[in-house]
Amino acid sequence: MDRRKDILWRIYLIYFLTAVFSLMIIYKIFHIQIAEGDKWREMSNAISTQLHKVEANRGNILANDGTFLAVSVPVYELRMDTKAEGLKDKIFNDKIDSLAYNLASLFKDRSANEYRERIRKARIQGNRYLLIKRNVTVSELKKVQKFPLFNLGKVDGGLIAILKSKRIKPYGNLAARTIGKEDGETQGLGLEKAYDKFLRGEEGLRMMEKLGGNLWRPVDPENTIDPIDGFDIYTTIDTRLQDVAESELERQLALHQAGYGCVILMEVKTGDIKAIANLKRESDGRYYESFNYAIGEASDPGSTFKLATMIALLEDKYVKLDDKIETGNGTFQIYNHKLTDSKRGGHGTITVQHGFEVSSNIAMAKMVLKNYQNKPQQFVDHLIRLHLNQPLGIEIPGEATPTVKSKTDKGWSGLTLPMMSIGYEVLITPMQILTLYNAIANNGTMMKPRFVKEIRNRGQLVQTFHSTIIEEKICSDQTLKACRTMLEGVVENGTAQNLKNSVYKIAGKTGTAVIANNNKGYRSPSGKIYRASFCGYFPADDPKYTCMVVVNAPSNNVYYGNVVAGPIFKAVSDKVYASAFDINQNYYEERKGQFSNRIPDCKSGLQEDILVVLNKLNINSKIADKTSSFVLASSSENLVVLNPLVQNENIMPDLRGMGAKDAIFILEKNGVHVKINGKGVVRQQSISPGLPLVNIAEVVLELS
Repeated sequence: MDRRKDILWRIYLIYFLTAVFSLMIIYKIFHIQIAEGDKWREMSNAISTQLHKVEANRGNILANDGTFLAVSVPVYELRMDTKAEGLKDKIFNDKIDSLAYNLASLFKDRSANEYRERIRKARIQGNRYLLIKRNVTVSELKKVQKFPLFNLGKVDGGLIAILKSKRIKPYGNLAARTIGKEDGETQGLGLEKAYDKFLRGEEGLRMMEKLGGNLWRPVDPENTIDPIDGFDIYTTIDTRLQDVAESELERQLALHQAGYGCVILMEVKTGDIKAIANLKRESDGRYYESFNYAIGEASDPGSTFKLATMIALLEDKYVKLDDKIETGNGTFQIYNHKLTDSKRGGHGTITVQHGFEVSSNIAMAKMVLKNYQNKPQQFVDHLIRLHLNQPLGIEIPGEATPTVKSKTDKGWSGLTLPMMSIGYEVLITPMQILTLYNAIANNGTMMKPRFVKEIRNRGQLVQTFHSTIIEEKICSDQTLKACRTMLEGVVENGTAQNLKNSVYKIAGKTGTAVIANNNKGYRSPSGKIYRASFCGYFPADDPKYTCMVVVNAPSNNVYYGNVVAGPIFKAVSDKVYASAFDINQNYYEERKGQFSNRIPDCKSGLQEDILVVLNKLNINSKIADKTSSFVLASSSENLVVLNPLVQNENIMPDLRGMGAKDAIFILEKNGVHVKINGKGVVRQQSISPGLPLVNIAEVVLELS
């Protein structure tokens, strides 16, 4: 009996304690809900809703003519509230198949079945922020808004479109490294990084509600603080010239299987950079802009540096251009180092000017040793006055620091002075060499390279960046005149005669440097590594543009500056000269009289097409047979005569003077295969006119 009472007592105690504990829980729930409800609801809202930053639309980067180089375009992130008020079960089930089909047809990233099942599953799970698609364009959004369910509106249809922006480059990789990337990508490069404070704008604020899985969705759009868009940057880049620079650089790099190279085109008076191209061969054999060699690599400049050497010698009046110097048989021993000239057997006794024109290493070294051996710092001081020992202060990040040795430096030796005179034991960027040559073209005034002209906000001018003078006068007028004479002589009589032309004059200097192979010195198991360069300006008699070309590690035993870098310079200068009326006006006026009364040459071909062109140009024509399809055209003093092309089946016609398109049509109509060599009009044909075409499998047409 006592045992039974003991058990019952324990059970009653447990019941009692359970009841008390339950009452306490009920009381606490009531207290939290009623007495402390406002407090906890306020805390809950603070945790589940937060202000989030809203990125501003980034400003655009434009070329000098207003075309876009980098632009932020609006894109949308599409999400769906699968539990939206208007999505009743019947409506949802009736329209989900059509919605899935339309989404699959538009975006083509999932099948209609995958879209349907994904949305159904999200609805079952109560997902109110389902991701549908990122980076949706404005035109795509307009289509989506008309899709079943989504056409019910945001509240009833559940479509949530979040505006974002996407950075694109309309010209693809054109000037990609100079334009650069914004901070959000990699580490920020080029103009995007340099002018980020203007481009990025001011962030806004948006109230966001926290969902499961660390997702946030916008709420209460009326309380959003809108961001302020960034400003637009107007650069000095000319897209036409940039395209020429890049295409010619790539062509020449591929021709010589070179490692990398760069081209820079500068406007003489302003220092404006009109084109800057940097290409490197990657593992797939193609060339890409992966590093800005023009400003980011300081290296031995080679013979283009000899201009600085001559400025020092001329300024100190140690030499005159007509002084004679003995260069011997092409070798010169300096301590344990043998200096050589490129000409086999040497140049013998030559003038100072000719020594520069033919880029004689021995002439330069002898002149510098004779005049500066006992006072080397005097020579170094000239280089310092030319600002070759310090960066140019270019806004684009990554400018390399140049190196110009002084007598007190640890690495100074008896070889340093003569080697510096020919462009070794100094480290200079291509942009610095260009800036020096541009100063010679600009009557001695050294300009800082300029990449950006102005900043605008929706077309309104915000800030102008004026041209900056680094040095008002780098040398005397007498030295300046001598330097321009020497630079013109390089093209007229020296190492760059292949660049000479009858239309306009070029002045400049070739460079061929042996470059160090990391820690292996100037030689490696595979042989020497060369860097070919050419820096100059044009037209030489009234300079408007300066251009620097560097090609690193050309192969196939072709490495001289005139044949590797020179053709790139020539292609760029030809394009500029042909398109810039302000510099070719004199040539145009001289030639205009010669051709003003002359009827232009006319291709033979389809008579109908020829007459359209002649009528547009108001050129008279004499037609022998109006019914003839193809005609032979010949120009006289005041009209074009059109004679019918004799065409007999299986007889070779006379196709000379005809374009390739028409010639191929005529021959292939008779079942003859045609092989074309060259471009232009037909000059020769492998089967003479009038001969039978029977059993002829192929006809070769030579065009020029």
